[in-house]
Amino acid sequence: MKTILAFGDSLTWGADPATGGRHPIEDQWPVALDTALGGGLRVIAEGLNGRTTCYDDHSGPCDRNGTRALPVCLASHSPLDLVVLMLGTNDLKPALCGVTEGAVAGMRRLVQIVRSFPYSQPWPVPQVLIVAPPPLLTGPAGPLTTTRPVEESKLFAPAYAALAGELATRFFDAGQVCAASPVDGVHLSADDTRALGEALAPVCASILSEAP
Repeated sequence: MKTILAFGDSLTWGADPATGGRHPIEDQWPVALDTALGGGLRVIAEGLNGRTTCYDDHSGPCDRNGTRALPVCLASHSPLDLVVLMLGTNDLKPALCGVTEGAVAGMRRLVQIVRSFPYSQPWPVPQVLIVAPPPLLTGPAGPLTTTRPVEESKLFAPAYAALAGELATRFFDAGQVCAASPVDGVHLSADDTRALGEALAPVCASILSEAP
């Protein structure tokens, strides 16, 4: 059975902008992806509110640094065939980083971790898919974006696409199929997070079909 690890932040966890809680499990994009892919594949959801690519954020109740969490996930969930990385939105918090360039550096390091981890033989090194989060929104209904540079978030797609080209990984722009909710300017509605999972299905299937 092929296995996919979905590694991300609150967008992967399924944060509901309307309630502050969590979308029903069937509306979370890793579950929607799993359903769309059908039998013979499974998707492991590893989303955490506030997770960054590589920056420390001690304001939360747990370690949010992706570079420390990813090796643990690789070890606990191996063998893996594909790792989907969707992070960067929290890197834009001014107290942590504030610029897309920093998120790109963190994403590069995450790809390096996937490729250099000492997997037990004969397990293969997983393929990697970099996903650019949708841009943030501003406005009266988007209070969570007031301290994050919205213009920087619009650079995720081209910057991550360039990184994917540099590292020879696959790339997907989530902003092509979903958008941040105007309720908070950051998170996804149930319809949008489900749409993201469904849109990722053919991309992931293509990657897995090409894997040795």
